[in-house]
Amino acid sequence: MINIKKILVLSMIMAVGTSCEKKLELFPTNAFAKDNFWSSEANANIALIGAYRGGIEYGFQTVPTDWWTYCGLVFMDMATDNAYDRRGDNSTINRLTDGTLLQNNNVVEGYWKGSYKRISICNDFLENIDKVEISPAIISRMKAEVRFLRATTYFYMSQFWGDVPLVTQTLTPDEANNVTRTPKQEIVGFVESELKAAIEDLPNFGSIPSSESGRASKQAAMGFLGRLYLAEQRFAEAAAVYKQVIDMGENEIDPDYSSLFNDTNEMSKETIFSAQFYAGQAPNFMPQHTYPAVLGGWHFINPLESLASEYGFDDGSAFSYDDPRFDPSDMGANRDPRFRYNLLYDNTTFGGKKYICNPDSSSSLDQLTYSKQATRSGYGMRKFFNDSFNGDLQVGYGGNLPIIRYAEILLSYLEAKLEAGDAIDQALLDQTINQVRGRASVNMPAITETNAEPLRAVLRKERRIEMAFEGVRLWDLFRWEIADEVLQGDFWGASFPESQKYATATKKVDPTGDKRWFVTSKAFRQSDYIWPIPQSELNVNPQLGE
Repeated sequence: MINIKKILVLSMIMAVGTSCEKKLELFPTNAFAKDNFWSSEANANIALIGAYRGGIEYGFQTVPTDWWTYCGLVFMDMATDNAYDRRGDNSTINRLTDGTLLQNNNVVEGYWKGSYKRISICNDFLENIDKVEISPAIISRMKAEVRFLRATTYFYMSQFWGDVPLVTQTLTPDEANNVTRTPKQEIVGFVESELKAAIEDLPNFGSIPSSESGRASKQAAMGFLGRLYLAEQRFAEAAAVYKQVIDMGENEIDPDYSSLFNDTNEMSKETIFSAQFYAGQAPNFMPQHTYPAVLGGWHFINPLESLASEYGFDDGSAFSYDDPRFDPSDMGANRDPRFRYNLLYDNTTFGGKKYICNPDSSSSLDQLTYSKQATRSGYGMRKFFNDSFNGDLQVGYGGNLPIIRYAEILLSYLEAKLEAGDAIDQALLDQTINQVRGRASVNMPAITETNAEPLRAVLRKERRIEMAFEGVRLWDLFRWEIADEVLQGDFWGASFPESQKYATATKKVDPTGDKRWFVTSKAFRQSDYIWPIPQSELNVNPQLGE
């Protein structure tokens, strides 16, 4: 039985190939020589863990080393209208979408290098696993898992670069330095065929025991196949694959929304697939980067008002600063509960401390300014953290990061049916979006809108607030082709209508009169829908620019 989370540390040996910790003396370094490695099921399991790990680096990082590390997944929302990188406008994450994206962007380079690192590991695995004398059924499952991992990597690359080199075997250095780009449609075709093949041999979600936590299931592969079909506007096919997941009946909406994103509910049937972290050995460094200053954090992620105001009032009505239910001293009062579960805001309690970020609170470490190591928007991120956690912010947290949730399956199924032109009725709404909104800890009123155009807006809003900071917002903006509309102009933070310092402290005064704090401006360009090939890669292989 392989528990991906518990033995992630073994993959580190595969990654470095030079030393081993005392606790791993059963795996001396000379056992990993290429000639004799593929000789046992134990080594095959280590290689499989290495494929799951891919390019992920545990602990401190500021640029992504993989799509599924916290920098690659959660931080991506800082390139959208959901959040801002506290490091400032020159942050290379902000530069992805503010109109200044260049080929030397180290975020783009990180995703590229991490992708091909995982692909290389997967190719090596698939070329060698048949040498191991173990059950054909075990080998078939392992191959399916690795084909899934390779296919998902190419999925991401197809969505953000389009044409990329399709590499399906290990290469010599000379071969690697002379690869050429493959048209996007061929990449898409490869991803589709690989995911379909993986689905055949992967186990159902419900048959994977807790001792094998973290391994891919049929439903995980179906979730990515559905994403591919949505992106390619093959809506009928997307609806069909999502309906398969629903009809399998093995996943469900968890009643406790907030627990899905911390280390207290990692076996939930809602979490179909997640990135695995393990405190002390393969830690999630995100608390250090994200916690407020009062708790010793660096406050990198700063939710924007454009996201915060999407969380309406708890009766289902849209948010308005003019509504008497808006209380600037308690911004979470009378709101969709997910506002409180996902965001930190002035005067909230988190980790046993008061989060005070009002621009007038000069004695607070978290005072809203442009200079302190604190919020730039008047908001912080609460999602993904256990409020009772009091360990080391850098190495003491092991919370997983959801990649595919059943909530996404339901919302995507509704979107696919809507965009396919199918009739929408109340039964379908209750099966999908209203299940998501109706979980016990959220309990928002049911959606009754069945007309396509207004429902599209409702659904996109629901998707945004439900899956904030889960790494899908930028992809949604790209596939809907609205980034050039949405990522334009000025972006604001929280409203502080009673602030005495506001007029002289904010860089721009809110023209609406709501006294929102100015954060940044964006000027997304049409050309930025396709990321540039990293300059470091072009320097080695100019053919990639052709």
